[in-house]
Amino acid sequence: MDESELADLNKHFAEFSYIDGYTLSPSDFTTHDKVIACQSRVDRYVHLKRWFNHITSFSSGERDCLLKGGGIAQTRSDCHRMVDKKMTGSSSCEAGGDMDLPQLLLNRLDTDGPFDTLQLAAQLGVDHQKLILTEDRSLKRVELSEEGKVMAENGSHEANVFRLVGENGIEQAEVMKQPFGKIGLSKALAAGWVTVDKSGGSVRLMRKVASIEDVVQKQLKSVAEGKECEIPPKALQDIKKRKLIMEVNVKSYFVKKGPSFATVIDKPELDLTPEMITSYVESSFWNFDALFQPQQHPARDAHDTFFVSDPALSFQFPEDYLERVKTVHAKGGYGSRGYNYDWKIEEAQKNVLRTHTTAVSARQLYKLAQEGFKPTKMFSIDRVFRNETLDATHLAEFHQVEGVIAERDLSLAHVMGLFTEFFRKCGITNLRFKPTYNPYTEPSMEIFAYHEGLKKWVEIGNSGMFRPEMLLPMGLPPDVNVAGYGLSLERPTMIRYGIDNIRDLFGPKVNLEMIYQNPLCRLDKS
Repeated sequence: MDESELADLNKHFAEFSYIDGYTLSPSDFTTHDKVIACQSRVDRYVHLKRWFNHITSFSSGERDCLLKGGGIAQTRSDCHRMVDKKMTGSSSCEAGGDMDLPQLLLNRLDTDGPFDTLQLAAQLGVDHQKLILTEDRSLKRVELSEEGKVMAENGSHEANVFRLVGENGIEQAEVMKQPFGKIGLSKALAAGWVTVDKSGGSVRLMRKVASIEDVVQKQLKSVAEGKECEIPPKALQDIKKRKLIMEVNVKSYFVKKGPSFATVIDKPELDLTPEMITSYVESSFWNFDALFQPQQHPARDAHDTFFVSDPALSFQFPEDYLERVKTVHAKGGYGSRGYNYDWKIEEAQKNVLRTHTTAVSARQLYKLAQEGFKPTKMFSIDRVFRNETLDATHLAEFHQVEGVIAERDLSLAHVMGLFTEFFRKCGITNLRFKPTYNPYTEPSMEIFAYHEGLKKWVEIGNSGMFRPEMLLPMGLPPDVNVAGYGLSLERPTMIRYGIDNIRDLFGPKVNLEMIYQNPLCRLDKS
C-alpha cells in the first residue's frame, strides 16, 4: 500500500469513537492483512495505528470464531467476549483519548463493581499507569530474556549445533566459530546428541542420534505464550539458570467504589491567579545585554542558564534603546570603553528562564526614565532559575528579593546601612560584605551571613551601584545614582530558622507540617 492509501485509512478510522467500542466486519481482517506488509510505516498515522493494534490483538482462533457463519452479526452471541474488546490502545490517548478514559473507568466501576487494573489494562489495550491508583497488588511474571527471545524463534543453541553437524559430521573448529558454538556444543554433548571423533587425525563432531526434539525451544515458546505453569519446575529452573527467562514484578491496583462515588466528575471553576499568568521567560536582551553583560560571558552559557525552546526568540524591543545598548557593548560610550566585539541581535533575541530579577529592575528603570525621573524605591519577590548543581545550599529554581533605590547623591555607604538594618529586622546580625565584580554594578558587594547549623559563611545577596553605561543609555539623568540589590529568599530563611538543607525549605521534599505550624507574613498589615 502506498502513502496515499495509508493516509485515507487513517482519515477513515479517525471518525470512530474507540472508547465506546468498535464493531468489527470481515473487511477489517482483510485490510489488516494488506497493512501488515507496510507495518513499519503505520506508526506515522495515529488513528490507523490504533485500529491496526486492535485488530492485531485478535488470535487466529478468535478471527475464525468472529467470521464463522458469514459475518460478525451472526457470531456476536458466540464470541461476545471478543467482540466487546475495546479499541483504546495507547495511541488513542495520544490522539486525545485521555479525556474519555476516566469516564470509561467510572462507568465500568458503576456497572461491574471492583476490578483488577492489570486485567482491565490488558483488555482495553491502554497504558496501565493511566488507570486509577488505589490498593496495591503485586504479581510475579516470567518473561523471556533477549537471548531467550532469539532462541524461541531460531531454536536452542544445542539444537543449532546438532543441525550444523549434519549427517556427515563437521570439524569442531567450524562449530566453535559460531556465536552459539561453545555453549551449544557443551549442551549437545551433555544431552548425548553429538560425539567427538578424533580417529581421522582431526577433531570432528558426529551425530550420535538420528533426530532430536528441541525441548528448550518449546519451553521458551510456552513462556512467551504465558503458559509457564505447564513446564516442569526443574526444567523451568534450568532455563532460568541459563538466563533465558527472568522474573518480573508487576504491580497492579484493586479498584472499588469510594464513599463519594459518582459517574460524573465535577470540574469546579477556578479563579485566575497571578501565578497562572506570570511569565518567568525573559529575553536575553533584558536578562543580559541591558545589564551590560557581554554576549561571550560564561553566565550566558547553557551550563548556567536554561534556554527556552518554544518560543525560542523575542522580537519586540525599544529600537532606539537597543541601538544605544549595542553601541556601548561594541564601541563603548558614556565613559566606558565597551567590550570591543561584534554584538549580535540574534544572541539578544534568545529567550531564557530568567536567571535573576535584575532583568525586572532593568525594565522598570527604563520605564522610569521614559516617564520622567523622580526619586524611587522599588522591590520585587519572584522566582529565578539557574542551571546549578543541587546541594544543601543550591537549587535550580529559587526566589530572589530584588530592589532598587534611585536617587541623586546616593552612595555605597547608604546601601550598606540599608542591608545592615534590613537583616537586623530579620534577626540576622552577623554579616560580612565582600567586594566582587558584576558587569552591571561598580562598586559591587557580596553579602554573607554566618549559618550556625552549617558552621560556615553563606552568601545571601549581591549588591552594588549600577554603572553609568547601563543607566545613561536608558535616558536617566547623569546625576542620578541607582543602588541595586538581589537577595536569595531561601538562604536568609535557612539562617533565621536553623534549616541546614535548602531542599527542606523549598521543593517537593518540604515537610508540610512546617508550613502548617508557621504563621503567614501579611504584607498588608502594619
